[in-house]
Amino acid sequence: MMLCEALLTVFEGVLPPDRYTAEPAALKQNTGDASHHHPALPDLVVYPESTAEVSLIVRTCNEQKIPIVARGAGTSIEGNPIPTAGGVVLNFDRMNRVLAVYPDDLQVVVQAGVRHHDLNDQLAADNLFYVPMLGPNAAVGGILANNAAGYRTVRYGAAKDNVLALEVVLANGDIMRTGSRAIKQSAGYDLTHLIVGSEGTLGIITEATLQLHPKPAAVSAAIAGFTTVEEAADAVVAIKAADLAPTALELLDVSAMQYLSLTDGIDFPIQPTLLMEFSGATEAMLQDRLAHVKQCCDDNEATYVQTGIGELFRDHLWRTRVTIFDVMRRENEGLGYYATDSAVPVSQLPTLIRFAADLLAQSELEGNIVSHAGDGNVHVSIFYRPYQQADAFVVYEKLIDKSLALNGTITGEHGVGIGKVKYMSREHDPVALNLMKTLKRTLDPHNILNPGKVLPMDESAA
Repeated sequence: MMLCEALLTVFEGVLPPDRYTAEPAALKQNTGDASHHHPALPDLVVYPESTAEVSLIVRTCNEQKIPIVARGAGTSIEGNPIPTAGGVVLNFDRMNRVLAVYPDDLQVVVQAGVRHHDLNDQLAADNLFYVPMLGPNAAVGGILANNAAGYRTVRYGAAKDNVLALEVVLANGDIMRTGSRAIKQSAGYDLTHLIVGSEGTLGIITEATLQLHPKPAAVSAAIAGFTTVEEAADAVVAIKAADLAPTALELLDVSAMQYLSLTDGIDFPIQPTLLMEFSGATEAMLQDRLAHVKQCCDDNEATYVQTGIGELFRDHLWRTRVTIFDVMRRENEGLGYYATDSAVPVSQLPTLIRFAADLLAQSELEGNIVSHAGDGNVHVSIFYRPYQQADAFVVYEKLIDKSLALNGTITGEHGVGIGKVKYMSREHDPVALNLMKTLKRTLDPHNILNPGKVLPMDESAA
């Protein structure tokens, strides 16, 4: 492997020696993510401790046209931080401080390497929390770069809906500050949301001002079982149409429920199931809402509806739900897998769910459906043996095409990364794609920032 000798020479004169390494063990730790995509070795790993250091590192890479990839926790699902072109991995583990908390304004300022579970642990003292709510302990920089979401998006929105301002290092090393701490902002182009979701291809987030939420006074969970996933999906549409404001609304098919049941303390019928959560100012308000929820489920042939689940069990249930993908991979160790991440209008959710269920039933593949149903986001996990890979890929592509035909998207929360690049032209028209390429060339003329992601490297390079 060829080391960036010139870059090492620059760092030797500027950064302390513990900031960078080419040791094989460190390189290996920064090669992949939680996806099925093949890992790739970088030439160098750098551990900055300030935005000024990030600026210096990026400027040096730009001058020498060396690829650079920002890395948080490495929990992404589409190969977003994999250094496919080698070069430098900018590891944010040491930029993990909470810089300021403004409880009265429901805001916090953090460095990009802060992990969101750790952040919420610190915010608990002020009775506040940051969404989105994810399973893995992802870093804030990665959450924003991928516009991640989670199971409470239906109530609180995705990452883009909970960020007010950013500090960003551009490809030439310049430091840009976007947005402000004001809730309403209309001054000029919205550069904050240009960077959010760009997967580190337009700039590298080093600091963020986030919108927080107070912990609700009253919370209650509900569970409903159905004979078919179609009935469960129809109930989702009914609950949304009734304006019952769920905090979380998740759909799991039979296979997913089997995985959920592997956890101690989880004992529900193995059938298509809705997991729901509602919050409000008082228990009385929740009781009225839950009565309407039960009616929506009963109207769609629910086999049972259980409401008013206690706090301890509710928390256990959600902790189990967010780790279900890890359980699936563990139980199918040795198998390959594809994980879809499409999203459609909620009114089209039953159609997509029916289509996915039929595809899985007609195949000989191990697969399951887990959906953030309240916002129309559907994850179909498809596991396969080597001889089944072609069949699995056909199912994967059919699900993408069906989602687009239903006026949906190829990715609701995982981002484009490596796996979805080839489908960008199916979702976006040529004018939009050309504008994206122009933005990339303008902000990153040497194509050093996470090359090969979002847009193909050969199309985005100058």
